[in-house]
Amino acid sequence: MVAKRFGGSRAAAGAVETDAPTAPCSIVEADGARCSNSVAAGAPIALCAGHLLVAYDWIAREAGELDLLPSPCPACGAWVGVHYPSGWICADCEWRYGEVPDRPVDDDPVEVVYYLRYRDQVKIGTSANPRQRVASLPHDEVLAFERGGRRLERRRHEQFAAYRGAGTEWFDVHDALLEHIAELAAGVDDPWLQYDRWVSRHLARPRLD
Repeated sequence: MVAKRFGGSRAAAGAVETDAPTAPCSIVEADGARCSNSVAAGAPIALCAGHLLVAYDWIAREAGELDLLPSPCPACGAWVGVHYPSGWICADCEWRYGEVPDRPVDDDPVEVVYYLRYRDQVKIGTSANPRQRVASLPHDEVLAFERGGRRLERRRHEQFAAYRGAGTEWFDVHDALLEHIAELAAGVDDPWLQYDRWVSRHLARPRLD
């Protein structure tokens, strides 16, 4: 199901980018070979979509400084955060300090592994606040959610390591990855509605106080 939808999205994107630049990406790889991909349409510098994502992840990682949060994260209770020029995020669940979490602050997190498409790349990440996290990332489509946190994310990164961009959480499109996403998305019309159901069921659990 997702493979077809993904293919349709790419076809549509291709139709829109008919007049996109065809110049090759300016990156020269470590082995001396020049990147053979075309410059992304509308890119401010001569980079393909894949290398733009590498640059994005590098800057996002390097611009922040690991430190203690001003107070415990209301989403997950952690004390460690990343301090950016624009503010703080929790280093554990990526909640942005000062904003309201997706769920009541006294509840434990509903973590998900998310699969986002941006052009011809798929990002596999995790968050306890997916709406906020996804909104902060470049993407064209939310492909699927999977219930789980950092451990599951690491397993997926290892599972699809052969298609992963160096130093990033972005992966090249491959049949194995699309098949996995299709399994997750089977019978799911809207990943966000699925996530809302998970949160509702989580909050409805009997509490053992």
